[in-house]
Amino acid sequence: MAFLQLSRIMRPDDANIAGNVHGGTILKMIEEAGAIISTRHCNSQSGEPCVAALARVERTDFLSPMCIGDVANVSAEITYTSKHSVEVQVNVLSENILTGAKRMTNRATLWYVPLSLKNVDKVLEVPPIQYAWKELEEEGRKRYEEQKLERLVTKERNGDIIFPVINPEPYTVGCSQSSLIHLVGPSDCTLHGFVHGGVTMKLMDEVAGIVAARHCKTNVVTASVDAINFHEKIKKGCVITISGRMTFTSNKSMEIEVFVDADPFVDEPKERYRAVSAFFTYVSLSKEGKPLPVPQLVVESEDEKRRFEDGKGRYLQTKAKRQVQMQPLTQQ
Repeated sequence: MAFLQLSRIMRPDDANIAGNVHGGTILKMIEEAGAIISTRHCNSQSGEPCVAALARVERTDFLSPMCIGDVANVSAEITYTSKHSVEVQVNVLSENILTGAKRMTNRATLWYVPLSLKNVDKVLEVPPIQYAWKELEEEGRKRYEEQKLERLVTKERNGDIIFPVINPEPYTVGCSQSSLIHLVGPSDCTLHGFVHGGVTMKLMDEVAGIVAARHCKTNVVTASVDAINFHEKIKKGCVITISGRMTFTSNKSMEIEVFVDADPFVDEPKERYRAVSAFFTYVSLSKEGKPLPVPQLVVESEDEKRRFEDGKGRYLQTKAKRQVQMQPLTQQ
């Protein structure tokens, strides 16, 4: 199967004031590796030239923080192909180049679709890969069907808009909600003139981090990202609004909903549309890097209460999955 590895040293501008590398920086590196390997594969056979566009990122856990001076070793492998999509598994290892110590920091699964360089609305066919065992192909097909269904469900619930709140009370949703406005320029875009998925994810993580910091008023780091769904392409010249709001808090974590709306102004003006959506989970840390209790979110409206219960359901579901995964380890 196709394999790729990238490495980069973490610089001060990659990190927050506590020296922890931004989750968005790591997500951007993960996406770059995925885009390279999937684009290479989709052009591996003679045919119409194409570029692989990011369609979805599955849940990604940040297993260990990365710091300034560490080397991020990003490895990517194609693990499944359908007729029109590519699944890429990406692992990130953090390396201390002074001691040689390495540790796993991230595992991610990304889905790409090949778009023609001649016509960006044309999705091309993906060359099939060879599987070592038939079971690997069956497992990949199951993952493909699951993510396809989840994308449809997510798109149906994407209609919310975040409005500013005047004089919000402490620890309410309105107190910490945040937005960032960004004009999409050439450096943000692919050969097609559409935004790199990694650029979008980095901006989303930045907004989620602001929401979390406003709520806790402490150092915060990304703990995980639920599935990120890319609903529509964002073209060069668009003005995008990245909005984030707190939806749920447990004793030690915060769930933040982030979505990206695009306003096209250049070439073909049309109405604003929802381009990307995701849930980020953050934790609060002390100056020594120890987990701190999170102030509980104060929910006021019926919509906020509903979103809180939905977030609680996702939290308990993730917690249950983690306990099941840990059982074989404890029984050894």
